[in-house]
Amino acid sequence: MLIPLRPIPFYSKRYCQTHNLKYQSEHERVVEYLRALALEDYIGSYDRREVLVLADSGYDDKKIEKAIANKGWNFIIALGATRSVKSEALSLTTPTSQQWCHIATFFRRHRRLKWNTIRLATSGNKHKRMDFRVRHTSGYLRYVGKVELVCSEQRNRPDGRRKYLACNDLRATARQIVMGYRLRWAVELFHKSVKQNLGFEDVATHGFDAVSAHVHWVYGAYILLHMSPPGLSPGVQSIGDKQRALRQSLADTEKRHILQQLSQIGGVQHYKDELRQALAGT
Repeated sequence: MLIPLRPIPFYSKRYCQTHNLKYQSEHERVVEYLRALALEDYIGSYDRREVLVLADSGYDDKKIEKAIANKGWNFIIALGATRSVKSEALSLTTPTSQQWCHIATFFRRHRRLKWNTIRLATSGNKHKRMDFRVRHTSGYLRYVGKVELVCSEQRNRPDGRRKYLACNDLRATARQIVMGYRLRWAVELFHKSVKQNLGFEDVATHGFDAVSAHVHWVYGAYILLHMSPPGLSPGVQSIGDKQRALRQSLADTEKRHILQQLSQIGGVQHYKDELRQALAGT
């Protein structure tokens, strides 16, 4: 079930100065939002261990990660290449000043960790599969605590780009962590969809309240289309296809209404009168 959370407003420094507001960075806004978020209001009572927060490296921030952990939730977050981590084994044998290193350096130093190949199905219609090479170990994320660390790269990819992932659920396997992080791609597809089909970028307003209202209208339209209104085929997936199907459904409804009127006694005259009234109203 799709249950969208409230969008987080962000105010620039200039806007805060103009309106006498305290400026908060994007990460500070997210931390404040997470601390105040009451999921009970959305889904009722729940097991906190079943909540999983997914984020890309743009939200790799110790305060965000600690806010999630303090709620009793789990996270899978992509780490920046310079994020500091350390090995569990080094904690006992190495001076503290030498324990921490960047995540990219960490996996270069630990070449003894075996590469394992995992194959994941894609979400497309062609049932393709993607192969990933992963290395996995337990360690510590600086200022956060013990986590599972994963180095992942797509096999046979010429650029050799790697993802470094951290998960605070110590029961999770490398495969589960990679699969979980790939679910985050739905966020990118959401933004692409609302920009292409629902006018998310077409904001012709100046006031912040008007911009906020526009965002909420787009979210509302997306939710309604995502709910697969009655009459739509279950196979219709994309927002564009749903929009076309809805327009066709509404057109068919209007046609049925006209045919019903015309088939009644005096229906032709009634329909003419209805058209005259509509034209007179315009």
